[in-house]
Amino acid sequence: MRELIDKLATEHALSKEEWMRIIESRQEEAYLRERATAFQKEYYGNKVYTRGLIEFSNYCKNNCLYCGIRRDNRQVERYRLTKDDILDCCRQGYALDFRTFVLQGGEDSYFTDERIVDIILSMKKEYPDCAITLSLGEKDKASYQRFFDAGADRYLLRHETANAEHYRKLHPAQMPFERRMQCLWDLKEIGYQVGCGFMVGSPCQTRETLAEDMLFLTKLQPAMVGIGPFVPHHETPFAKESQGTVEQTLHMLSLIRLTLPKVLLPSTTALGTIDPKGREMGILAGGNVVMPNLSPTTVRKQYELYDNKICTGDEAAECRMCLARRMESIGYEIVTDRGDSQMDGYKTKGNQPE
Repeated sequence: MRELIDKLATEHALSKEEWMRIIESRQEEAYLRERATAFQKEYYGNKVYTRGLIEFSNYCKNNCLYCGIRRDNRQVERYRLTKDDILDCCRQGYALDFRTFVLQGGEDSYFTDERIVDIILSMKKEYPDCAITLSLGEKDKASYQRFFDAGADRYLLRHETANAEHYRKLHPAQMPFERRMQCLWDLKEIGYQVGCGFMVGSPCQTRETLAEDMLFLTKLQPAMVGIGPFVPHHETPFAKESQGTVEQTLHMLSLIRLTLPKVLLPSTTALGTIDPKGREMGILAGGNVVMPNLSPTTVRKQYELYDNKICTGDEAAECRMCLARRMESIGYEIVTDRGDSQMDGYKTKGNQPE
């Protein structure tokens, strides 16, 4: 297994069969972490970058089987932030040294292209030195282009799984796998710093589907990869499914760092939700990004994608300072730098299949 880890660290790619072996094995976990953090330190030192998360709407037209804000969840209290609300979050975040804002929401038809463009222009006018990441789901290419032209820098769209059959088990028929994949290639072609990702331990996931995820990452060459353990929500069809594990998530984080040495790799809130030290362990496995919440505390509980989500009551300043202390305790430093990806060629079309 050590030879396979060395091959990945050298060539940054494996065959599907090799991927299945290395995903399943835990024989050389310490060595895997050592190789992964060596790349992390080479390109980013001990820096951890922050992303100020603004969850601006929990309305969603979609009905994904795993998501707590799915359309058919009648128990959730819905909300939308106004543009002024969003700008207030940015002002608070800027004062706390955030230089990237992540505008994330469900696929809410109220937020038309015109409204999103207006918000982006206002954010860029007030904070020209900050990066704007959008996480708004599937859109037409023309919409993505309008957002990019308005000043959006990055777009996060988790692919969830690169296996079409697995994708259909996680999503309703109205959400075809092919559209999700095309959206990612459209974003890359436009010039965004593209982020994708998947849940570790999602229902029906196998070592083969995870191997296909890794092959897809190798092909797409994203600037960011967001992964975290699957955590069930009690008002979804997957309420009684088992959650993903810390161990498997850390394993996959290290494998991603070896595959994409310069990638921006969050240690997610979901990881911190299932283990009190989860975010620290994620950084020690090769991660280099954390995403504190800038949303008003009055609405955070309503943006409940999964059960027991942490930091739903903390003020932004408390969360930011707490994370800084946590990172310092393991030898890392949260920095003000907006933390652009160092991925070579992330603004090119990539190897899109014909």
